[in-house]
Amino acid sequence: MVVMANEAERRRWNDERFAASWPKREQLTGVVTPVLLEALKLKPGEKVLDIGSGGGGTTIAAGRAVGAKGLALGIDLSHPLTVLAAQRAKDARAANVTFKVADAQHDEIPGRPFDVATSQFGVMFFDDPVAAFTNIRQHLRTDGRFVFACWQPANHNPWHVGTALQPLLPPAPPPAAGKSPVGPFTLGELVHTTVLLEKAGFTGVRLTPHAVVVRASADAVVDAALLEVMGVPPERLDEARAVVTTHLAKFASTQRGLYRFPIAFLVVEATNPGG
Repeated sequence: MVVMANEAERRRWNDERFAASWPKREQLTGVVTPVLLEALKLKPGEKVLDIGSGGGGTTIAAGRAVGAKGLALGIDLSHPLTVLAAQRAKDARAANVTFKVADAQHDEIPGRPFDVATSQFGVMFFDDPVAAFTNIRQHLRTDGRFVFACWQPANHNPWHVGTALQPLLPPAPPPAAGKSPVGPFTLGELVHTTVLLEKAGFTGVRLTPHAVVVRASADAVVDAALLEVMGVPPERLDEARAVVTTHLAKFASTQRGLYRFPIAFLVVEATNPGG
């Protein structure tokens, strides 16, 4: 049987329930965008490829940074999130920003070569990361930059409710033959991520850790409507809700309705040497 690249992630991110919860999660991740943009050092007129563009916030910000003579293209596996991103760009009158449903692991992306490729928490879900990073590199000009944000390991991100719910979830199926495990924390280990990028042909790999506390509502880290979608059996939903309540209590703040979530991420920078 032939397994389509990133098939499980394609199904997950095209589930309307996941897409509907996206703006809630942006409460947690939006703080990362300025840090990523600072590392990108975008210049007027540059062409930017944003991978796993989600709701389009980073792509639109990149479009502003490169100005009217530049452009920013966001690609994502998710059709509903791409629709959301396109509407946001239209509302922002970001004429130099476009979005496309595509898989950066293997698709030919229109507009190459790009000056810069970037991603905000969108590159941890490739089931063949070396192939994906190679394809991304091949869409960059010689000396083009690849700068992305990914999560540090799970033990540095105690907000992650999936870790607390693990005993109630079915075990993840093993990867198909020739595929790699996927998940939010798969690029958190510095040596591992450096090796993947170097195997894909990148040079000058640099990883910079960041940590910050984010004030956000509970649904920034757990949308109760998604518990069953995450894999919690119907007969254990009450137990899962109790786990969530206990989990959130660790992050309670004095501000009503808001929690203090410590997040830890990496900004990864690499260069395409060409060839």
